[in-house]
Amino acid sequence: MTTISIRLDDNDKRELEEMCADMGMNISTFYMIYTKKALRDRRIPFEIAAPKDPFYSDANLRQLKKADKQLQDGRIIEKSFAELEAIADE
Repeated sequence: MTTISIRLDDNDKRELEEMCADMGMNISTFYMIYTKKALRDRRIPFEIAAPKDPFYSDANLRQLKKADKQLQDGRIIEKSFAELEAIADE
């Protein structure tokens, strides 16, 4: 047997201990299960992905579609940069 040490944020460790206790195990058992699963499947047992560009978030895409529809329907207000600055200064 080998001992492995890892560093965890204190809050993360406490939450992990509580979660493991709720499942009837300790952190050592948790990591043993994780390791066995990774070795059996030959992959990390969960998806790791880079966050999406926030520009393409569902909320932003809905807003862009709404703005495009308003533009297509001719429901736009045109302001010069100077007018926008004046509004911002109010």
